[in-house]
Amino acid sequence: MQRQSETGKGSGFLIAGAVFGFLGVASGAFAAHALRGSLTSEAMDWLATASQYWLVHAAVLVALAALSSGPQRQVGRLLLFSGWGMVAGGLAFSGSLAVLAIGGPHFLVWVTPLGGSLLLLSWLSLAGAGLMRLRN
Repeated sequence: MQRQSETGKGSGFLIAGAVFGFLGVASGAFAAHALRGSLTSEAMDWLATASQYWLVHAAVLVALAALSSGPQRQVGRLLLFSGWGMVAGGLAFSGSLAVLAIGGPHFLVWVTPLGGSLLLLSWLSLAGAGLMRLRN
């Protein structure tokens, strides 16, 4: 029988992936239907980018949840960094774009590249985890 600590390892990534998926669909639909004509084309582009990034990273987080759970799988530091980095980076990058698009405070322009950098580091960390699995 599997212990809860073994089967629940990917739960945080699964929940975050589901939330990111919801945010991606909801922000895209809201922009297309409720905000059309009331935002500049630049703001609409920001929302489209935020939505796209949330959806892409939702899929990866769900995959990470599957990879990090199971009775005999060890969750490596690189895999954990990748997952939680995508959560934080996705919130910072897509969240700041979405808030900026609807007129949020201008200081958020400094948050967006930090979130993007964290997303890039997360992808590199995921690649590193894959390389480590090849060696084992």
